[in-house]
Amino acid sequence: MSAPPRRWLDDPVESGSRAGHGLYLHVPFCSHRCGYCDFATVAVGRAPDPEPFARYVEALATDLARQVASAARTGRALPALTSVFVGGGTPSLLPPVLLTRLIAAVRDECDLAPDAEWTVEANPESADAAFMEALVAGGVDRLSLGAQSFTPSVLTTLERGHDVAAIERAVLAARRAGIARVSVDLIHGAPGERTEDWIDTLRTVAALAVDHVSAYALGIHAGTPFGRAVAAGTMPAPDDDVARERFELARERLGAAGFEHYELSNWARGPALRSQHNVLYWRHGDYLGVGVGAHAHRDGHRWWTTRSIERYLEAVEAGGSGWPDARDAAGPNRVLAGEERLSDDERATERLLLGLRLADGLHPADAPPIDPIALEDAMAAGLVETACGRLRATNEGWFLLDEAVARLTP
Repeated sequence: MSAPPRRWLDDPVESGSRAGHGLYLHVPFCSHRCGYCDFATVAVGRAPDPEPFARYVEALATDLARQVASAARTGRALPALTSVFVGGGTPSLLPPVLLTRLIAAVRDECDLAPDAEWTVEANPESADAAFMEALVAGGVDRLSLGAQSFTPSVLTTLERGHDVAAIERAVLAARRAGIARVSVDLIHGAPGERTEDWIDTLRTVAALAVDHVSAYALGIHAGTPFGRAVAAGTMPAPDDDVARERFELARERLGAAGFEHYELSNWARGPALRSQHNVLYWRHGDYLGVGVGAHAHRDGHRWWTTRSIERYLEAVEAGGSGWPDARDAAGPNRVLAGEERLSDDERATERLLLGLRLADGLHPADAPPIDPIALEDAMAAGLVETACGRLRATNEGWFLLDEAVARLTP
């Protein structure tokens, strides 16, 4: 029996190797760790000591240089980057001189495509004029602002450190500094949030001079304060019906304001203003991850780093790096926390789970082989559809994506 066709892996049109190549750098510091957060972060207070920041940025720069060198040495040299994303945590907590150092390290070590997108995350209360000026001077062209809500009571519930006015000031500061694109992140479904609160948030964000909106349902994660409160019964669990209502309101209100709903949780004022870095993820592309808790992917090979800041720093300072075959002076690679190589079947499932999040769906050459009966079953259930050969999730399928993929990959 001949092997199953692999064009969707070996010769895709817009997914996989054709999706571009990204770089993610993680800055784990926050003034306060919000109760819902399960990212690799550490709270440093309102007036942090800058010394740990400087030590960490130097470790990032060193790790990046070693990973780039290791990739070239092992015959897997990095292509020109199509996107760079500095996330966290709260990158805007970094003093401008350290942010400039980090940007310079990327430019020194990596080739960037001429139209590469460069995003840095920020919280409104720390996104001041000096921060914006450092971004512009370094060539950063996109700001991702963690607003979460425009309702004061919801901001309090989410334990955010800013008020509504700070969000508006940050957007204005970005525009004045010359940031080309501004995105705002929102969370819906917080305890106590009313429908009218969400409508007011949508109305307010639509009136701001922003190009992109990400709107996610509140997730509850075990081990977080919110997760423990839900488990103890002192906080209500998110309601799926409420999440569906909030989603439909976002589609309606943001669509009416001129935003294109291009991905399950993301809207942009036209195709050119989509998040290139996130589209790369959804297109099953490759990316390098540098820093605490960072993930990387290359041709079905995934690896991720330790979530311990001290372990990361000590390992990098001992000669290690986040590249899979790296070792440090102490022996094994203590930067890495794990890695895995996906089978073709696992990659097929992942290609569908990621690609069907996009409104455009999957190009016919990029979709893995699907049994015709399985496809018919998923279509009959109203979970997927085809248009011009592209496989797409329906609105109902977006809410039942796991079921849709399970039907397509029996």
